[in-house]
Amino acid sequence: GPEPERGCLRAWAAHNRVLVGRWTAARCGGEARQVRRQQRDEFGELLLRIRGLPVALPALPLELTVLYNSLLFTVGASDSAIKKEAEGIRQGLLRVLEACGVCGQDLGTEELWQKVLQEVTKEELQVPLHCLAALQAAWWLAAGRLGSVAGLFQLLNTAEELGRSHCNEGQNKLLSLIKAWRVPPEEASLPLVQSAKDLKEILCTTAAFLQGLQEMEAGNFPTALSLLQEAAGGFCSKKILAQIYTCLGCCAQRMGKPQTALQHLKRALQVDFQCLPALSHAAAVYHELGETDVELQALILLYKALGKNPPAAASSSPYFLMQTELLVHTPVLTSLLRHHHPSEVKYLLAQRCLQDGRVADAVEHYLDFLSLLQEGLQQQVPLDGSSAVPRIPEVFLEAASALEQAGRHQDAITVCEEVISRTTDLIPQVLRVEERLEQPECPSPGAKLAGGLLLSQKESLCCLAWRAAAYLHQGWAWAKLGESKEAVTQFSRCLSDLLRLQLHGSSVKTTENLPAEVEVLQKIRLLSLIGRGTQFLELGRHKEALLDFQYSLQVSPGDPAAASYLVQALWKLNRKQEAAAQWQKVSQSSPGEDGQQRGQGRPLPLYLVSCLEQAMFPHSEPLARSIQDYLGTAAQDTS
Repeated sequence: GPEPERGCLRAWAAHNRVLVGRWTAARCGGEARQVRRQQRDEFGELLLRIRGLPVALPALPLELTVLYNSLLFTVGASDSAIKKEAEGIRQGLLRVLEACGVCGQDLGTEELWQKVLQEVTKEELQVPLHCLAALQAAWWLAAGRLGSVAGLFQLLNTAEELGRSHCNEGQNKLLSLIKAWRVPPEEASLPLVQSAKDLKEILCTTAAFLQGLQEMEAGNFPTALSLLQEAAGGFCSKKILAQIYTCLGCCAQRMGKPQTALQHLKRALQVDFQCLPALSHAAAVYHELGETDVELQALILLYKALGKNPPAAASSSPYFLMQTELLVHTPVLTSLLRHHHPSEVKYLLAQRCLQDGRVADAVEHYLDFLSLLQEGLQQQVPLDGSSAVPRIPEVFLEAASALEQAGRHQDAITVCEEVISRTTDLIPQVLRVEERLEQPECPSPGAKLAGGLLLSQKESLCCLAWRAAAYLHQGWAWAKLGESKEAVTQFSRCLSDLLRLQLHGSSVKTTENLPAEVEVLQKIRLLSLIGRGTQFLELGRHKEALLDFQYSLQVSPGDPAAASYLVQALWKLNRKQEAAAQWQKVSQSSPGEDGQQRGQGRPLPLYLVSCLEQAMFPHSEPLARSIQDYLGTAAQDTS
């Protein structure tokens, strides 16, 4: 009967007050995490008891309030929990319509909200309905349904509030609608575990953050910056605030404002020193500015921080059940906040030291990194292109380059031998590259293409380049040790390997049409021919040296190093007239043309840079003076 039902409602309302009071005490006493699951279960049981009665208007304010409190305790548990929460709101709305004698079973969630907010006018239902609507907006924000959120707040706002929300040019429509929403006053007899006012602030922060990320992804950086700054001034935990400042830093960097970027990234670390992606991005900005010392300091700090056992997520407070971090999960944010593995940072340290000529430090970092390979690095670092670490053979070759520059030639030879042994069985006897690089009309079933090449062909080209480069490095290392015969052997092995590559079509004459891997192989061929030619000169085998330098100029016409060595070989063979003519030709080419020739095409892999430097012709004052004297004498004879 009505009287027992009213008695049940009074008891249940009292139970709701007790549960909310217990939660408030637990938060203040620092025990929120411990009692959260118990509170969730008790609110769930209370809701089931209330729904055990036939639906009636007098019971709906309590039922919707308990539903709101119950849903807040289940928020963020899992993806399935979110679906369950969304279904919980739908069931609540259907019970409201049922009490009013209206059917809404066939309506979608947006249409259901529209019907409820337009047809249910009872004053006592407005507070719980508005609270549930705020929760619905949170789910939709988490799902990226920003248009649905805007539509919902247009329904929630009165005509007066909609007038206030009318945004001027430059203002954000969704934020204006949320800010214009007048939060209904909470009923003392029906307390909430998290106030609608707090929820409104969280919705504003989340909406600004999400839209800022969207605009950033779209390349609209000024708009993104404005929205992210709005989010930074909002209601959120230190953890989220640090993430927002990190995104602001990345946005400013992409706008070409590195100093502003650094200010935001430093602020992120001040707010939450555990926000290590901010430190990683700061290192990238210092790299962009050319401030290598500070960049390396940042990377060393990052490496040390990543090596420590990370503390529990202290930045995220359990004080609020609904938090911005539960609602912002987008691929662009995941990418910006990706945590590097310590070994990735160790590689970056090695790479930057090698690029900057800090050879001793580079060797130390590379050797540390290679030792990490013994600990199963491949399982620790993503090799899908998102990692800073290149393919492992390239790292070995870079390490060999660093060892060579440090004078540790035998160690470099040993490291290269590892590359050779691991790639030997992966290279076919003949590797054919056609001029027609576009996708074939009838590719074989299951074949995949990358840059116009079948992936299997691309992989074979990479393996060939790595092994040939290893022989190239060994050749230069033996040359530095004064072992010219052994150097010639290694350079010859490199050139023999490269004979496996067969280029067909007119594209062989122009590098712009060639795949990057083939262009690297052509550069290795050039450097190996020059290297072998120099060792032939050391051995007094001048005719063989001359042939190698001539072949070098066929591979790379006008190459200044090959042309200069050709002069030297001709002079040693007493072909002075040809040498003088070639020398004049080399002398007349401007330094700019030489630099352009050396750096033409795509950037060289880092592991080849030292070989390029070793192949450069050392300035020879005696040779130049001898040729000038010869030319002077020839001119006098002619006159």
